[in-house]
Amino acid sequence: MNHDESAYGLWVLVLINSAIFILFAFSFFKPATARDWRTFSAFSAFIIALFVEMYGFPLTIYLLAGWLQTQYPNLDLLSHNAGHLWATLLGEQGDPHFGTLHIASYILLGFGFYLLSSAWNVLYHAQRRQVLAVSGPYARIRHPQYVAFVLILLGFLLQWPTLLTLIMFPILLMMYTRLAATEEAEMRAQFGAEYEDYAQSTPRFIPHLGA
Repeated sequence: MNHDESAYGLWVLVLINSAIFILFAFSFFKPATARDWRTFSAFSAFIIALFVEMYGFPLTIYLLAGWLQTQYPNLDLLSHNAGHLWATLLGEQGDPHFGTLHIASYILLGFGFYLLSSAWNVLYHAQRRQVLAVSGPYARIRHPQYVAFVLILLGFLLQWPTLLTLIMFPILLMMYTRLAATEEAEMRAQFGAEYEDYAQSTPRFIPHLGA
């Protein structure tokens, strides 16, 4: 991309992309409590921060411009491709959109959204019948929706790392972990021994390999 074609300042794209991903996540997460809304708001802030730097103003590139220009004198800092910092730091050649990390990010994003959709479908029907969700992805892990969110965030970080989203990522991990623990306490109060048996045989976040 040359300097005659602006890589940034595309605020309409910031708005459209942010709205698409936030509304999609909202349709499956459906926050109800104040705790849920805080968690969802943090996820939304991550998405907005990402697309603001991707299409609006490249804050990370701006802050690292001096170091990047010294280490990579041939790098066009005003181009969109410069935002794919992992490709630059790892010395990848060619279009970063076809690099290994970018392809890996598509896999994480695709599987993350698939897992989010599958988990919501199981949870929705379980809640309607007022039973414990133990089928589909819930047969492998106790919190597939939160794992799906983490996979989506990781996918975006592989595509377009920024200083702000790298700081926000561990904060979101802690929020999801706390929310999962709170929900488990509620499930124990509601289902008692049935949930205890389920929790004993089903990992919280990472499935048993080969199970």
